[in-house]
Amino acid sequence: MTEINIEEIKRIIKSELPKILKADPSFRKYILQITKLYYPPKKKTEDRIEQIYQQILQVEERFERKWEEWTKRWEETQAEWNRKWEETQAQWNRKWEESQKRWEETQAEWNRKWEESQKRWEDNQKTINEILIRLEKIDRRHLYTIGALGARWGLYSEESFRNGLKAIIEESFGIEVIRYVDYDQAGEVFGHPDQIELDLIIRDGIVIACEIKSSMSKSDMYTLWRKKEFYEKKHQRKVDRVIVISPMVDPRAKPVAGKLGIEIYTHSDEFIETEEKNIMDLAE
Repeated sequence: MTEINIEEIKRIIKSELPKILKADPSFRKYILQITKLYYPPKKKTEDRIEQIYQQILQVEERFERKWEEWTKRWEETQAEWNRKWEETQAQWNRKWEESQKRWEETQAEWNRKWEESQKRWEDNQKTINEILIRLEKIDRRHLYTIGALGARWGLYSEESFRNGLKAIIEESFGIEVIRYVDYDQAGEVFGHPDQIELDLIIRDGIVIACEIKSSMSKSDMYTLWRKKEFYEKKHQRKVDRVIVISPMVDPRAKPVAGKLGIEIYTHSDEFIETEEKNIMDLAE
């Protein structure tokens, strides 16, 4: 019963209190006096609100100041980045220009050296051509020599025999004997550029290559054959026969001559002994 009365009282207070406070100033004062312990006074509340507002303003000012500092720092950083980028770009451009300049200088040096080499090559070619022209004008007895009567006679005996044989063949039989002299620029004969000399006997369109030496080795046979091929290739003219006249022919050169189709005219006794030795070697 007591709890019901209390609830009823609360309901009545809630319903009637606003009217009483409005109509009775002394009661309103009493109520305010009772409840002031539970809330601050108006002045204090206003002061507190003002304090909070000032704090908010200070915070806003600090934020704006910080924002300005951050903005300024960002602009300074951006300017520093731009400055460093421009410096880096300038360094790259400078290095590129230096590299380009060095490349142009190197290329110019290469071109200069190439021109010098080309000029030296042309000078050498000119010298070689002059040598060939002078060789063509050398006395006939130095150009048209054939063979040697023996190795101990050397080159002079070869020239004497060649000149005498040339005179007999040309004057008595009307056969043309030519001392062919040329320059092998590609090195087809000796493996390097060198002068080529070859005796040619020509009659009625038949060309005979003749080699007259005091001695003939195996390598000499191959060299003679390459001279013949050089002449054929350059002049587009077939050599019908290849002849070797020598008093001394290395036994090892005979099989090479047989394989290449080179005719050998040498001392009869030596030729017979050599052939017997070749037969014995084959039998073994």
